[in-house]
Amino acid sequence: MTSVLDTLHQADSSLLLFINRMHSPFFDTFMSTYSGKWIWIPLYAAILYVTLRTYQWKITLCCVLAVALTIVITDQVCATFIRPYVARLRPAHLENEISDMVHIVNGYRGGQYGFPSCHAANTFGLAFFLWFIFRQRWLTLFMMGWALLTCYSRSYMGVHYPGDLLTGSLIGLLAAFLTYNLFRWVIGQFIVKGHRYKRVTPVHYQAIIGVGCATVVAIGLLHILK
Repeated sequence: MTSVLDTLHQADSSLLLFINRMHSPFFDTFMSTYSGKWIWIPLYAAILYVTLRTYQWKITLCCVLAVALTIVITDQVCATFIRPYVARLRPAHLENEISDMVHIVNGYRGGQYGFPSCHAANTFGLAFFLWFIFRQRWLTLFMMGWALLTCYSRSYMGVHYPGDLLTGSLIGLLAAFLTYNLFRWVIGQFIVKGHRYKRVTPVHYQAIIGVGCATVVAIGLLHILK
């Protein structure tokens, strides 16, 4: 069992270093900004707007609460319950034996432990919840791509092994599945019994995709024009 874990750790480290070494000044700043939380406020606002346009306000409020609960679950499971017990150092942490081989972006090394990734759990939690509730192919593909690039940015910056990100993504999926089913139960029991969810219109899901793409372009232009 120990040899299997050692082999997996070595493979994880090799993949991390492969991703981390493919850096440039432009992508250093791009990935650092993309990995941030506040830059995505326009995307979150667009999602809220589309939800309001698609459902009545009571259902929208339940959606917001379900997403908030998803994030609370992913954060607590990753940061509070798993990280202290697994105690896997981040690649960039100075006590990690591979830290001197990791390219550090803007001096950022993250905290001490990184398994599993909260970024991966949170972004995939949101992406999967939107998949469950809207069930629109192009929106789902966009949100999954957004979450995947977020994960890539974390390995690019040297603060998470790919294994941290994969595990976080699975936690995000499980949390979204639980909260979505709780959401459906609450809606069916207390809001609209026998309610059938409307499909989001093309104009609305295209608005979410458009805002997300515009944000990515803005991040790139910001650093090109600096």
